[in-house]
Amino acid sequence: MSAVAQSATGGEARRVTEHDLDTLSRQLGRPVRDVVEISARCVCGNPLVAATAPRLSTGTPFPTTFYLTHPVITSAVSRLEAAGRMNEMNDRLAADPELAAAHRAAHEAYLAARAEIGRTSGVGEVPEIDGISAGGMPERVKCLHVLVGHSLAAGSGVNPLGDEALGGIAEWWTVERCHCDGAWDTSGQAPEKDLSRHGPQGRPDLVGRPAPRRSTTRRVAAIDCGTNSIRLLIADRDAKGRLEDIERRMRVVRLGQDVDKTGKFAPEALERTFAAAEEYAALIAGHPEPTADGGTTHLTPADIRFVATSATRDARNRELFLEGIRERLGVEVEVISGDEEAALSFAGAASVLPPRGSELTLVVDLGGGSTEFVVGDDDGVQAARSVDIGCVRLTERHLRSDPPTAEEIAAAEVDVNAAIDLVLETVPLGRASAVVGVAGSITTITAFALGLEQYDSSLIHGSRHSLDAFRDACDRLLAMSHNERAALGFMHPGRVDVIGAGALVWRTILSRLEELSGGSLTEAVTSEHDILDGIALSID
Repeated sequence: MSAVAQSATGGEARRVTEHDLDTLSRQLGRPVRDVVEISARCVCGNPLVAATAPRLSTGTPFPTTFYLTHPVITSAVSRLEAAGRMNEMNDRLAADPELAAAHRAAHEAYLAARAEIGRTSGVGEVPEIDGISAGGMPERVKCLHVLVGHSLAAGSGVNPLGDEALGGIAEWWTVERCHCDGAWDTSGQAPEKDLSRHGPQGRPDLVGRPAPRRSTTRRVAAIDCGTNSIRLLIADRDAKGRLEDIERRMRVVRLGQDVDKTGKFAPEALERTFAAAEEYAALIAGHPEPTADGGTTHLTPADIRFVATSATRDARNRELFLEGIRERLGVEVEVISGDEEAALSFAGAASVLPPRGSELTLVVDLGGGSTEFVVGDDDGVQAARSVDIGCVRLTERHLRSDPPTAEEIAAAEVDVNAAIDLVLETVPLGRASAVVGVAGSITTITAFALGLEQYDSSLIHGSRHSLDAFRDACDRLLAMSHNERAALGFMHPGRVDVIGAGALVWRTILSRLEELSGGSLTEAVTSEHDILDGIALSID
C-alpha cells in the first residue's frame, strides 16, 4: 500500500498512537504538540504528515493543518525550494489561468479539510483564520512543504503544485518504498514534555468564539529574522499606510552561527531563536487590536508576517527552523529572496528622506550574512542586488584575531570589493545622489560617530554624517579589541565580536561610492526604519 493510499483509508490509519507521538518527536527532534491525526504514513506505517487542530491548546489560531514530519521528505523539499522552484511556480501562476484556478481549488479543499478536522477534534470553527489556508494559497506559493503535506494527506489530484513538487523530489524520496532507516535518532528516550501530548480541547473557553469587529486602523506584527538578530515590530497602520509603533524589539540570536562553514543551523542557534520567538509570541498576544465596539481581538496569522533572510536561504536543515517557528507563532516563515529583501528594506528606509522625485536614492542594508543594495526613486525600486557579505559571515571567514591583523583586513576587503563589483553589474550605484544606511551595524557605527554614551535611536535616526566622519568611526572600531568595544555604553553585547567586520564593510562601501560618484557624494544618512517597517507595510 502506498503512502498516499494509506492517507485515504480513514479513521484507523489516521488515529494517533503513543508510538506515533514518540516517532514524531524523534523525527522533529523536539516534543510534538496538538497532533490530532496522522494524515499520511510511510509504507512501513511511520508518520509522514501530521495534522494539527485549527486552534492550539494555548488558544492560538493555527491555519497550517498538514505539515511534513519525515526528515527525508522535508530535506528533499528544501532542496527543491533552494533550487528556485517556488519562483518558477509563481511565474506560471501569473501566466496560466488554468493553473491559477486549480491552485485556488486546492486552497478551497484545504479549508474544507481543516474545517472537518476542527469539527472532529472538538475545536469547531475558528473565525480568526476564516478563508486563510497556508503555503501561499490561493494566490502564491510561499512554502512547498505545506503543498506537499497537503498532497500526501489529500491524495493525488487535489493540490496540483504539491503533486508536482512530489514528482520533483523523486530522486530523493518516493511513496513506493520506505526511507525511514537511519532517517532519525532512535536511541534513548523520545523528546517528551507535558505539553507534548495535550490536545485542542485544553481551552474550551476559546472554542467557537466569535470574531470582534475591527477598528479603522489595523494592528500588524512584522518579524525579521536574519543571520545575527531577530526583530519584532508591532504597529498600528492607518488608511494612508503610516505606522505608529506599539512595540519594537531586537534579540541577537546568531541564527547564522557557523552556517557559512557547515551549511546547517547549529542546535544552540535554533534554541536561542526559538526562545526569542516564544517571547515575541507572548508580546503579540499581549497587544490585541482594539475593536470598534470597545473590545479587543487577538492578531491572527493574516496580521503577522515572519520573514527570514540570508542564513535561512543557505541552511540545509532549515525545515527544523520553519517547523519550530510554525509551532510557536502559528505562522509560515517566508524565506524571501535577496531581491525581495532589498525591496522591503527600501520601502522602510526611504521614509527618512523627503520626496525626491526622480532623483535616485541608494539604500544599503548591511546584515549579518548578506548586504542589500537598492536604488530607487519616489516611484519605488529601480534596481537591487543582494550579495553574501555581512558582519557575521566576514568575521567567521576572515577576522579571527583580536584585533584583526592587517592581512585579515586586506583579505576581507577583497571579498567586499568583489561583491560590490557584482552589484555594479545590475545596479547603477554611481547615479545615486543620496545614500541611506540601515540595520544594526550601521546604526551602531552611527552611535559611535555621534559620541553617544548610551544607544538612543531618536538621535541616530535621520542623522547625517560626512563620508570622512563615518570612515573615521569605522577605522577606530576596527582597530579596537573585543574588550574595548564591549566597554562602549551603546554597544549591544551581541554585536561586540562582529562590529569590526560591519565597520570594514561600511567603510569600503562608502569609499567605493565616493569614487563612483566622482566625489559628488559627500555624506550618508542613517535610518532606524528598515526592512522591519517594510514588512509591516507589506502585510495585505
